[in-house]
Amino acid sequence: MLDDESLRKAIQQAIESAPKRKFLETVELAINLKDIDLRDPAKRFNTQVLLPHKPSKDVSVALIGDDAMLQQAKDAGFAELISKEDLEQFIRDPKAARKVAKKNDYFISLAPLMPLVGRSLGRFLGPRGKMPTPIPPNANPTDFLNRFSRTVLLRLRQNPVIHARIGTVDQPVEDLVENAKSVLAEVERRLEQGERNIKSIYVKTTMGPAVKVGEK
Repeated sequence: MLDDESLRKAIQQAIESAPKRKFLETVELAINLKDIDLRDPAKRFNTQVLLPHKPSKDVSVALIGDDAMLQQAKDAGFAELISKEDLEQFIRDPKAARKVAKKNDYFISLAPLMPLVGRSLGRFLGPRGKMPTPIPPNANPTDFLNRFSRTVLLRLRQNPVIHARIGTVDQPVEDLVENAKSVLAEVERRLEQGERNIKSIYVKTTMGPAVKVGEK
């Protein structure tokens, strides 16, 4: 893994070189890979990483549950609450199902509802890597909301590059460094040859230029 100073310099440079915008820009990693045959499905992955620091920009988490669980979560901060009746409606209205799948970052679902989730939302969530995390009936949904607020999704598919959001431009650089290290550690753990499968790493803001990590 790259040393902290290389990450720190690249992140700082990416933030400083980005033109000022009227919205809060994210800070993102692009990890380019090498010597991986992605024609082999076993070499691909879809995984989540829990960051040490919560990104300032909130993620959108939808909760699928029964009436009791939805009532418990009503004021917790979920972006969307989805009932059993909503799932049944999605079967009849694929357009609405597609919209829900697209606008939310993560989904958690009461475990007994997962078969219905599969029938109503599965074809829209599956390709996006957003199938819900099942939770038991006695779980506190707020605990899962807090966890997913610090979670990023890493996907390696047909192209040998992984993109990951590590925070926003208003966060301390040290927090962004630690988040980047968590992402890189998980990527290396997933790769067959670890760090040797990483060709290059870039940092950029939403609209800013890419800065290569380790380049002087």
